[in-house]
Amino acid sequence: MRLIGRRQETAIDAVLALVLLGFGLLATGLAGDNQPGTRPVDAVCRVLIALAVLALVGRRLAPAATLGVVTVATSTYLVLGYPYGPVLLAFLIAVYTVAVRLPVRAAAVAGGCAFAGLLVHVFWSRGPATGWEGVLPASAWVVVPFAAGVAVRANRETLTRGRAEQARRQADEERLRIAQEVHDVVGHGLAAISMQADIALHLLPKRPEQAETALTAISRTSREALDELRVTLGAVRRGAERGPVPGLARLPALRERLAGAGLAVELRTVGAPRDLPAAVDLAAYRVVQEALTNVLRHAGVASAEVTVGYRADELTVEVADHGVGTTFDTVDPAGDGTAGHGLAGMRERVAALGGLLDVGPRPGGGFRVHARLPVEPAA
Repeated sequence: MRLIGRRQETAIDAVLALVLLGFGLLATGLAGDNQPGTRPVDAVCRVLIALAVLALVGRRLAPAATLGVVTVATSTYLVLGYPYGPVLLAFLIAVYTVAVRLPVRAAAVAGGCAFAGLLVHVFWSRGPATGWEGVLPASAWVVVPFAAGVAVRANRETLTRGRAEQARRQADEERLRIAQEVHDVVGHGLAAISMQADIALHLLPKRPEQAETALTAISRTSREALDELRVTLGAVRRGAERGPVPGLARLPALRERLAGAGLAVELRTVGAPRDLPAAVDLAAYRVVQEALTNVLRHAGVASAEVTVGYRADELTVEVADHGVGTTFDTVDPAGDGTAGHGLAGMRERVAALGGLLDVGPRPGGGFRVHARLPVEPAA
């Protein structure tokens, strides 16, 4: 792709050089008629114009060398006394290219050398704009295109940095999103498996036939968690097809998994269910999943209630239990400082959609998680 780009750039520069060549040869003759005292246009003049203009074909590949050739041809042209004309356009373009393509220090050195070469005709020739009086006009032929080139270069670098920063932000956001998804999937699955394993270990010495039921639930829960984890990780594989995004329609399956772990979940629906935006559907499911996982871990109860409310302009989900009533963002059962990630993740999900999350003890005992997610009114 880069090679094709360079060929296209060279082709564009070749067309530019041919256009300037035709214009230069024609306009220089006309300029000579309006500048008395200049040397008539001859073969040497045309050769110098052609050399300066055609050197622009390689201006992107070798900016400094191109500027050197153009400066020598232009300075020789002016020292010989030919009329001021389009040949100076080639010099302007060469200086501009150096300022755009080279680092500032190298470009400044090349521009200074070009200015010194251009000054030769100022002190060599005789006329109203020669000698020290001609230094300032001659410097304009270098300073103006150089300043324009530096400005364009700085603008391009700013745009490039902006795009790179935006790409990094998007990548960070995607990594955080995937990390949250993995946390929700793995955290819920491991909590259910841990509870089922405790049940199996408790039953194994006295009632091994009932322990088999718990082990079967462990096997089923682990497979389901792995399947969901594969779907989540598939999002980071380029070209991989995404699986269906989890949503409230999977709450019955979630209830069955938790029932195998010893937590009975009662599902209630208020209002008429309807299709929801994928982001809202996923956020609502993850809030319920994370809240029930924490009930399983920390509440010390065998039941919980989940209420999903469909309203005209919002969706509400509530998870309530009659447990110890401790906020799980203050619980750190592992003692490793990881507590609170589930609650923080829920808050981030809900806040990202413009919703509200209310978490705290229930007045009659237990704990309550209540989320409100805005939804466009149904047509």
